Amino acid sequence: MAKKKTESTVEEKLRALFDLQLIDSRVDEIRNVRGELPLEVQDLEDEVAGMNTRLEKLNTDLEVIEESIKDKKNLIEEAKALIKKYTAQQDNVRNNREYNSLSKEIEYQELEIQLAEKHIKEFKAQIEQKNEVIDGTKERLKEREEHLKHKQGELNEILAETEKEEEALIKESAKYEKNIEERLVKAYKRIRSNVKNGLAVVPVERGASGGSFFTIPPQVQMEIASRKKIITDEHSGRILVDPALAEEEREKMAKLFAKMK
Repeated sequence: MAKKKTESTVEEKLRALFDLQLIDSRVDEIRNVRGELPLEVQDLEDEVAGMNTRLEKLNTDLEVIEESIKDKKNLIEEAKALIKKYTAQQDNVRNNREYNSLSKEIEYQELEIQLAEKHIKEFKAQIEQKNEVIDGTKERLKEREEHLKHKQGELNEILAETEKEEEALIKESAKYEKNIEERLVKAYKRIRSNVKNGLAVVPVERGASGGSFFTIPPQVQMEIASRKKIITDEHSGRILVDPALAEEEREKMAKLFAKMK
C-alpha cells in the first residue's frame, strides 16, 4: 500500500515561500544588472538597420538618376545627328516650304537639346545633394555602429557572467514552485506582481514588514514568530515571516547560489 503524502506544516510552507522569494529576487538582481542594455542594443540595431536601408535607397536613387543622365545624353546625340541630317537636306530643297519645314525640325531638335541639358543640370544637382546626404548618413552610421559594438560588448560581458546562473535559478524557481501548493504559488505571484521590487514574502524588520514603515502590533509579531499560520501585512499584502526563519533560509540559499555561479 502506497504511503500517504504528509501535509506540509505552515512553517515548511513559509520556508518554501521565502526560499522561492530569495531565488526570484536573485533573478531580479541579475536582470537589474543588465538593466536597459538589451533594449538599448535592440534600438541601436534597429537604428543601424534603418540607416543601411536608407543608404541602399539613396544609392538606388543615384543609379536611377545616372541612368536618366545617360538617356538625356543619348537624346542630345540623337538630336545633334538629326540637326546635321536636316541641315544637309536644306541644301537640296526644291522650295521654301520644304526649307521652312526642315528649319522647324532643326529648331525643335535644338529645343530638345536645351531641355535635355537643363534636365542633366538638374539631375547633377540632385546627385550632389544625395551624395551630401549619403556622406552624412555614412558618418552617422559609423558612429552608431561603434556605439552598438560597445554596447553589445557590455551586454555580452554581463551575459557571460550571469546567463548560466540565471538559467539555473529559473529552473530552481520552477522546482521550488512544484513543492508549494498551487493556491499559495498563485497568491505569491499575484502579490509579487503588485508590489515594489517584486517582494511578496518579507521578514519583520524593526517591528515592521520589510520595506514598510507601518508598525506591526506585538501580538501579530508573536503570531508570525509562532509559524502556525500564514499572515499577510494589512498595508502591503505581503506574506510575513519572522527574522530568525528569514536568516536561516538566507544562509541556506546563499550556499545554493554560490554553487550556481
